[in-house]
Amino acid sequence: MKPDRITIKKRYDRLAPYFDGLEAMMEGLMFKKWRKRLWAKVEGEHILEVGVGTGKNFTFYPHSARMTAIDFSEKMLAIAEQKKARKFIDVDLQVMDVEGLWFADNSFDTVVASFVFCSVPSPRKGLRELYRVCKPGGQILLLEHVISSKPWLARLMKLLNPVVLRLFGANINRDTVKSVQACGFNSVFVDPRSSDVIKLIQARK
Repeated sequence: MKPDRITIKKRYDRLAPYFDGLEAMMEGLMFKKWRKRLWAKVEGEHILEVGVGTGKNFTFYPHSARMTAIDFSEKMLAIAEQKKARKFIDVDLQVMDVEGLWFADNSFDTVVASFVFCSVPSPRKGLRELYRVCKPGGQILLLEHVISSKPWLARLMKLLNPVVLRLFGANINRDTVKSVQACGFNSVFVDPRSSDVIKLIQARK
């Protein structure tokens, strides 16, 4: 049975105190450079970050933009609040679920998410919410790990997915590019520097 929102939220609440430490090696070796590429594409005056977590993207926030960031885990967000105060980051942090955003239609110039849709129970519902709150002509920027295009590796990822999902609340067998393409965007572009399992996706409304 697919875990629901409450189950996944509890897993992230449980992991929150250890989250930065658990990902420290991968962050230094790989994720940080991808975050830099992701945020280099941000444009506009009002930016939304979905799934802010512990605030790993704070370093890359544009100084000239109005920043809003959300997460559904109160304990992850509490750590982000501490970083916000310590690093003097100007951002409005709110507890919110991507599957049911409270923002008005056409509110943001750019919506950003990094490694988020692997853990959203109904990813297309969440993506449609991003589409709704993005301004016409605006963009959605996603950095996601996806299922491999290599058959042997895809089979392994599908085999391991239940274990990873149970431990960390994240799926490693999703085809997020196809999900984005199914959500009505005018264009969907995958950065050519993307790897087999990490994709930088730019969708224009």
